[in-house]
Amino acid sequence: MTDLNHPFTAPPDFELVQRGGAFFAHLAPVYKRVDGDTIVLGLTIGPQHANAHGNAHGGMLMTLADGALHDTVIRTLDPATTQIVTVNMSSDFLSAARTGDWLEAHTEVHRQGRTLSFAECLLKVGDRRVLRASATFAHVAKR
Repeated sequence: MTDLNHPFTAPPDFELVQRGGAFFAHLAPVYKRVDGDTIVLGLTIGPQHANAHGNAHGGMLMTLADGALHDTVIRTLDPATTQIVTVNMSSDFLSAARTGDWLEAHTEVHRQGRTLSFAECLLKVGDRRVLRASATFAHVAKR
């Protein structure tokens, strides 16, 4: 896990995410910006995110996309009574993100039903597309 006393910076309209879950904490530091009905997550690719070639690891990219999709979908539901779980996610790797790049996850909910939500995420470095993901989330009542 990365120490939150880090040298990474984010654009001024992003704030540091304080989020539960030990697995997602391995991406830290992650930042967010509310953009209308969606949440944009962002991070600077650090050495802890890289594969042996200095590119962002594919598993890290998919984890960021899943987290961003989750955060956007749950905003459209009642989080006091409903939680969501990913039941399917498909990803296309479009280009590489390198150590030092600022990476953003942009999301959109396409459809929501009573029990399922469908959404897409695009990870980008500037205008360059890095990963495209689509996911299905099941709505589960909180116990």
